[in-house]
Parts: sequence; C-alpha cells; structure tokens
Amino acid sequence: MPPSHWLPEDHYDPDPGAPDKLYARRGGFLSRVEFDAAGWGVPPKILRATDTAQLLALIVAEKVLRDAARTRFETMDRSRISIILGVTSALEMIPSLASRLQKPIWVKSMREHGLPEEEVQAICGRIADHYLPWEENSFPGLLGNVVAGRIANRLYLGGTNCVVDAACASALGALTMAAHELYLGESDLVITGGVDALNDIFMFTCFCKTPALSPTGDCRPFSDAADGTMLGEGLGMMALKRLADAERDGDPVYAVLKGIGSSSDGRAKSVYAPVPGSVLSVSAAPTQTVISGPAEAIASAEAALDREDVPVQRLLPRHRRGPCPRGPARGRGGRGCPGMAERLAGGAAADDGGPWGLPADHGKWALPPTGNAGPCVRSALPFRPVPGAAPSGRGTWWWSPAAAGG
Repeated sequence: MPPSHWLPEDHYDPDPGAPDKLYARRGGFLSRVEFDAAGWGVPPKILRATDTAQLLALIVAEKVLRDAARTRFETMDRSRISIILGVTSALEMIPSLASRLQKPIWVKSMREHGLPEEEVQAICGRIADHYLPWEENSFPGLLGNVVAGRIANRLYLGGTNCVVDAACASALGALTMAAHELYLGESDLVITGGVDALNDIFMFTCFCKTPALSPTGDCRPFSDAADGTMLGEGLGMMALKRLADAERDGDPVYAVLKGIGSSSDGRAKSVYAPVPGSVLSVSAAPTQTVISGPAEAIASAEAALDREDVPVQRLLPRHRRGPCPRGPARGRGGRGCPGMAERLAGGAAADDGGPWGLPADHGKWALPPTGNAGPCVRSALPFRPVPGAAPSGRGTWWWSPAAAGG
C-alpha cells in the first residue's frame, strides 16, 4: 500500500468485523505520471481543484486520438467525434471536500469534552488544513461526468460526451453506448473505455464491508480457492469507427467488434443475489450478442445453481466450443477497468481469432499471463491458463497489476 493512499497502521485490522477497519491491504496502483499543465492549458488554480482521474484521462484520450488520426491529428474534423467512458462511483476529491463540511461535529465533540472555545477553533483549523479547500473550480473538478467533458473541451470534440456508471461493467456499458452512436449514425468516431483511479481508503472500506475483497490478497478467477477480488487502478481507451469507414479511410483495423449486448437479473432477494436463469439467458441472447467471457458465465452459473448437472458446453456459443486460452484481467489487477482491459487484450490469442473478431493475421497480439487462476472450479471447463506472453502494444491502456497478479 503506497503511503500516498492510506497507511495500513491507521486502518488495517485482520478482523473483518472490526469497526471502521479494513482487513485488506493489497491492490494495484498507478505509478507517478507527469502532467504538462501548461501544455494542456490548465492554470495552477484549476489544477489543484481537478481530480486526478480527469487529468490522467486527458493524456490517454489524446494518445488514442493521435493513433486514430495518424497524420491528420491537427487537421481532422472533430465535430462528429464523441467520448463515452465508464467511470464508476465517486472520484477521489469528494471524500476530502466532504470532510471539511464536518466541522460542526468536530466543534460539538470538543465543546462536549470541555475544551476552551479558542482551542476548539484552533484545532478545527488544523484539521481542516489537511483537506482540500472548496474553490470556484471544485465542483467541476470532482465530477465523474467531467472526466469525459474535460476531454471534449481540451481536444475540441463536438460529439457526445458522457460517462456510464454500471459498477464493474462501466467500461462495457460505455462500449455499448459507443457502438450505438456509430450504428445510429450520430458519430463517426467514438473514443470509449474505462477510467478508475480511486483506490483510496473510502473505496477499500466499501469493498471490505461488503465484504468483497480477498482476505489473502490474491485474485483467483474461476478457482476453487477464490476468496474475493482486489482493487486495481487503471485507464483503458480505444477508438471505434464503423468498419466500412475505417477501411475507406485506410485506418489500421486492430479488431472488429462483432456484437455486444446487456441484460439485468431482474428481481431477486437482494441487489447482490444472482438469478440462476439469467446466466443461461446470456448465452441465449439475441444474435447480435457474442459472449466475451463464457468462463465467467459458467463459473457464475455453478455458484448460483450449486449443481453439477448443467452441461458445460451447453453454456457456450456453438462457434466458441473448443479450446480457448484466457488471460483474465481480474487475475492481474482485480477490479479497476477489467472489462476494457479484457476487450483490449482478451481473446486475442484464441484459436479462432477471439470473440471480438481479431483475424488470424493479428498473430502478434498476445494475452497477458493468466494471473492466479488456480485449479478451475470445474475440471471440464474448456479453458487453459496462459503461462506468459509479451505485451501486444496495441491500443492505449494503462493498467496497474496488483502485486498478487505479477
């Protein structure tokens, strides 16, 4: 745990039931990134009131747009370029700014303790100095939707700009919206992906009290020893165009999105409880849907149904039966923007080109090593771990793998 986030000696307790304490202390964290504030036209007064996620997203989005534009970056028409990103939960500035508003509680507690008023106010001032001050630019600086809005503003994009919050599926929700923009003809190019730079004490507390984090500090996707997830910071983006337009413009086509879809479980005993039938309905979805993670669907089905009589192969699309190497992003970095990380790397080494239509001539693509997959829940799963692979170099994605995942 880097000291820039939170100190284990202040918050760690191995007892999951300890009030206001955390039983997990491992995760994936982005390294320090230099930001050229002057180059981006962000003055110091605005910079200190702007969330880190908004600034990091600017850098990644520009890299993606430059790759898509090639030599036309400065001259391309940007009036029909959109930016749609998955951004989940709060940004890191919110807890700090909200904490300053707790001064009445500090004052009340110290007065009840009998401290002199002058000392009460002095102590409150010292506490407040540890938090960000409220300024004119704090409001846009703390908003998740401004992650996309600031990109549109700084890169002169004239299309749609918005964010999607679908929890761990936020990046995939953004990808769905991006595909719709292109299908409906509303945009000619869409930058989409996921942004998650929040691994602070607030988010760790949320996941520990659920509880969802691994007590042993390891991700073991589809393993019978799996005991939770981990948190990983990361940003991943890609540029999408209609295939005919990309071929007409001579763009390098890294991958073809053949289908995408979504569904919800509907009513259940709680918001976390899965509905067994919904797992089967994913594989029977309309023809425009291609399952990207059948292994996860099978593992979810087994956990939800707790039965061995569901034929494994029946849960797989017909065209996907047979060996399928996988490199689950959750095994390397836990929760961050795993959906987008898998879209950029997952399936690329599959025997038939991958569920996202990566043609055979993209043989240089490679899956990241499968991290901590462990023994599969069911030995009949037609998937095998990938022991190691070189980075593909395709797309633009920053990923901070958890220590447990390498």
